[in-house]
Amino acid sequence: MLRKLYKSKAEEARILVLGLDNAGKTTVLKSLTDEDISTVTPTQGFNIKSLIHEGFKLNVWDIGGQRAIRPYWRNYFEQTDALVYVVDCADRRRIEESGDELSQLLEEEKMTNVPILVLANKQDLMHALPADEVAHGLNLFLIRDRAWQIQGCSAKTGEGLQEGMEWVVKQVKKK
Repeated sequence: MLRKLYKSKAEEARILVLGLDNAGKTTVLKSLTDEDISTVTPTQGFNIKSLIHEGFKLNVWDIGGQRAIRPYWRNYFEQTDALVYVVDCADRRRIEESGDELSQLLEEEKMTNVPILVLANKQDLMHALPADEVAHGLNLFLIRDRAWQIQGCSAKTGEGLQEGMEWVVKQVKKK
């Protein structure tokens, strides 16, 4: 189980959490740290949390996703060990926009070979696209230069988050 970090003798990994505004990035992070998710507001800058999982200290950077903030994402790419890209699967009209942003991220030189976990969030909502449809909408199957995984999840219920983070830790351990 992921929990707050109280020891400092763990190996460290830098995890970047990105996605469009309202995708649920902060809710994912708060859910992973067992914090109250009832009062989440749009992230204007960034949030940082440290988690420990399987002997790894995960320094998780949650960066705001509003259109005006996205050009600044590149300021956080340095030394990123894994990317967690959160998608709002209930907002079908923004899947293409989300895919465009992801494609641009993957072209960044500092993100070369960085493994990517796509969290297909909001699966608890009845009209949410299933993870396999999101994978097609984001053109994930065209990614050949890095490890990637898509995980259906609900930041609200916590479903799928543990499995996603386990995959991230496995990828970081390979480095």
